[in-house]
Amino acid sequence: MAAPAPNTQQEMRRRNLARVLHAVADGGPRSRAAVAARIGLTRTAVSTLVDELLGAGLLVELGPGRSGAVGRPGTALALSDSGPCGIGAEIGVDHLAVCAVDLRGEVRARTAMDAANRDSDPGPVLKQLARLVGEVANEARGLGLRPAGLAVAVPGLVARGTTTVVQAPNLGWTDLDLAAHLGGGALGTGALTGGGGGGGEGTAVCSMDNEANLGALAELWLGGHTPPPGDFVHVSAEIGIGAAIVVDGELLRGTRGFAGELGHVPVRPEGRPCACGGIGCLEQYAGEEAVLRAAGLDPRATAAQYPGPGARIDLLATRAEGGDRAVLGALAEAGSALGTALTGAVNLLDPQTVVLGGALARLAPWLLPSLEHELGRRLAGPPPVSVSRLGAEGPLLGAAHSVVRAVLDDPLAHRA
Repeated sequence: MAAPAPNTQQEMRRRNLARVLHAVADGGPRSRAAVAARIGLTRTAVSTLVDELLGAGLLVELGPGRSGAVGRPGTALALSDSGPCGIGAEIGVDHLAVCAVDLRGEVRARTAMDAANRDSDPGPVLKQLARLVGEVANEARGLGLRPAGLAVAVPGLVARGTTTVVQAPNLGWTDLDLAAHLGGGALGTGALTGGGGGGGEGTAVCSMDNEANLGALAELWLGGHTPPPGDFVHVSAEIGIGAAIVVDGELLRGTRGFAGELGHVPVRPEGRPCACGGIGCLEQYAGEEAVLRAAGLDPRATAAQYPGPGARIDLLATRAEGGDRAVLGALAEAGSALGTALTGAVNLLDPQTVVLGGALARLAPWLLPSLEHELGRRLAGPPPVSVSRLGAEGPLLGAAHSVVRAVLDDPLAHRA
């Protein structure tokens, strides 16, 4: 859906500054003339906007560039690598991670740690996360960057437009305002404010989202698809299974923000009970613990022996590569269950493609045959299924890049 036309001079200026930034971001270094041709403004108007963005520390001049036009080449413009940056954080069942991404999309600082967060008291977890965020933010400042905000990926339902985790079953958290618990010192710049608006001096905008949503946005922005698919279903997994739906290049959130709960779609109506209260949910057949059980491995004992993010997935992949029949059978069953659940989503949404991300990307070679067989058996002309190159990094990168995109969308709120 097209954005509404700006109705004030200030809004027009804000919109045009954003258009210039996006033109430079999308096409790499460009001259003023190339930017003007791309966005349909006069060179004089673009030059005025560029001067403002240079003064704000959001653009830099690289020197003469080639535009392909006859005549002397114009000065190439690029996004600043020492201006605002996005801080992304991820709360996983068995890890915490934080990174800083500059306006050019480069990861400039990153840290992670193993953490047993299942059924945990949120206070110590969020205190530890705030410490990691502070470390990354300070490292970013040492590189000449300014943290513009913090976005956090969580494995649970986040109420739309808020920083409240309504339910995160694998963490054991309910009705928790993460921004309030993180406190004002996370970025070391004063109070954290929830929501998506710009922050004033000393205030950092803080946002929360489901990890599957942020993984899907990372796939849209960074997935390397040419051209990026406008409509796709992104399926990812950690302990549970989540999905996110992109329609016309926009995330479909649903009325409450809960769209995409694929893990609790019933695939075996008379099957196993699920923690959500349902019966035969996908998570009971394709979640990490379900696959471990089907492979003859005790989930708790295996988690104790192989702690940390991705450790059990790597174990399954290693055994599958070695031809372990129990593991191969468990992954085939999981792929079939995924195909059954995705059939309903494909019938409802008619996406261009389905993308396997997160932990599922690592297991794709053994999931895809039965998954695609199930889709082909149930659908006429099923969509192609691709594997994300971002893998388990998707949610964290999506979080950091969501802050960067907010800067590009509203540069007036993020001037030096």
